[in-house]
Amino acid sequence: MTNFEKLSRRERQIMEIVYEIEQATVHQIRKQLDGDPTPMAVRRLLAILMEKGYLKRVKSGREFAYLPKQPKTKAGVKALRKVVKTFFEGSIGEALATHLERPGASLSSEEVERLSRLIDEFKKEQNKRRKP
Repeated sequence: MTNFEKLSRRERQIMEIVYEIEQATVHQIRKQLDGDPTPMAVRRLLAILMEKGYLKRVKSGREFAYLPKQPKTKAGVKALRKVVKTFFEGSIGEALATHLERPGASLSSEEVERLSRLIDEFKKEQNKRRKP
């Protein structure tokens, strides 16, 4: 489940926190939320997210820790596709170009190398498909 559009603002915030720290307790989540929600309010939201199928929980000492049911990378791919579709007419190339054209945008040399390799592989695959 990664259709975060159906979540409330607070539920999305909690999901972002859980994805960021991978396994979070009520206390850890509460510390990162604005507005100083009560532990009971956070527990209720976590229960709702579990009911909706976004989270699972495991016993961690005297507390429970909450984890996303879907891996971060899979959720990230779905979110990225939605952003690219919504803001860049489905063009990943346009999204990347827009990012790189911004002042202060950066890629590490490893990222540049990886992207170059992936683009080369993509070109080879496209050429294979074109040849009869």
